[in-house]
Amino acid sequence: MMGARRIAAGVSSFTAAVSKSLPESIEISPSGPVAGIVRPPGSKSITNRALICAALAEGNSTLRGALDSEDTRVMIAALRAVGIAVETRDDSTVLDVAGQGGRIPADTGDLYIANSGTSVRFLTAMLTLGRGTYRLDGTVRMRERPIGDLLAALRSWGANVACEAASDCPPVVVRADGLRGGSTTVAGNLSSQYLSGLLMAAPYADDAAVIEVDGVLVSRPYVDMTLAVMRSFGVKVSEPRDGRFEVPVACYQGREYDVEPDASAASYFFAAAAITGGEVTVSGLTADSLQGDVAFVDVLEQMGCRVTRHDDAITVSGAGGKLHGVDIDMNAISDTVQTLGPVALFAEGPTTVRGVAHIRHKETDRIGALARELRKLGAEVVELADGLQITPGRPRGAEIDTYDDHRMAMGLALAGLRIPRVVIRNPQCTAKTYPRFFDDLSRICRSAE
Repeated sequence: MMGARRIAAGVSSFTAAVSKSLPESIEISPSGPVAGIVRPPGSKSITNRALICAALAEGNSTLRGALDSEDTRVMIAALRAVGIAVETRDDSTVLDVAGQGGRIPADTGDLYIANSGTSVRFLTAMLTLGRGTYRLDGTVRMRERPIGDLLAALRSWGANVACEAASDCPPVVVRADGLRGGSTTVAGNLSSQYLSGLLMAAPYADDAAVIEVDGVLVSRPYVDMTLAVMRSFGVKVSEPRDGRFEVPVACYQGREYDVEPDASAASYFFAAAAITGGEVTVSGLTADSLQGDVAFVDVLEQMGCRVTRHDDAITVSGAGGKLHGVDIDMNAISDTVQTLGPVALFAEGPTTVRGVAHIRHKETDRIGALARELRKLGAEVVELADGLQITPGRPRGAEIDTYDDHRMAMGLALAGLRIPRVVIRNPQCTAKTYPRFFDDLSRICRSAE
């Protein structure tokens, strides 16, 4: 554990400055029952959707409460690289976007999108509206993340888009000359981001667009989020039946837009209350959030926690050490699978997660990676075709590999609130969506000593 920094309640050295330059590893100190009020940063998913709509809008927009993280910086840098002005202020939580009325000002662009799935899928679709050649590339892992189904759908609208490699993964080259529109089909089983990218670009096609989803659509709440953001910017999509979306020729309108706190980020603090028997309130997040991951509290409720849904906040109270396992389909809230994993370590009986086969294609293989790390912590884990089964064992400390996946780092850190000597390697990967995560976790912890 050489070089590990410890995190515990009241550790004054664990400051915002540390968050900006985290060590190679952090040891999580066990905590008594957590307590406090947390407001996570703005939703990454909403911020990146609002940036696309604002960039394409007629007139300027101001996005308030936006997330400042690697994923949003990547999106902002890409928009600037193709000539769309985005100004940041108030610690980058307020974004002023110069809408282009559906135009892409630059006729060339070589865009680096790191490992941001939303950025590569949304920008690939958006850039087909331009007149020029654009290349999108990212990390080694991004070059393993499939995008071929999105490209096939765009080609049926007349787009000239291709992967440089034969793997149907980035780098992607877009030789843009606008979109024809009309009917297309997109696979729904790998990522809802394909559909979201198509939906946001579709209003600027030459003709009204019809998108049919082939197969089961994963992560449906993220599509509902896309539709809600589009409505906020003035474009309404109709869905006459499940899996068929009709998009009119239209133009987004610039506006002031408030971004909700991130529900996926909130899940870690709700889980901390469950694991330690404490109580945490997340402010600014409500049961009618645009974000499907707010339903993670329903899972904790099934496991024995008490959930109070306020007008402007949600409170989770732990079950006093009496959590019990559940058998749950998490397709709609798959970004919280890594949050549920450590909760399952402290439940009575097994917890089975189903419906999430697609998360093998995220920042890492989230089924395989989570199974390996939970086994280090003493659990028996069986990988299923579409999920995993976690049976608690005798807890033990371990050095946790995070696979450069922010959700692995944040989720597995929670195990250290009950298990001594849990070390999180590469905590800096949390900068992807939540740079101050360990600061906020430290604030609600109480020393177990």
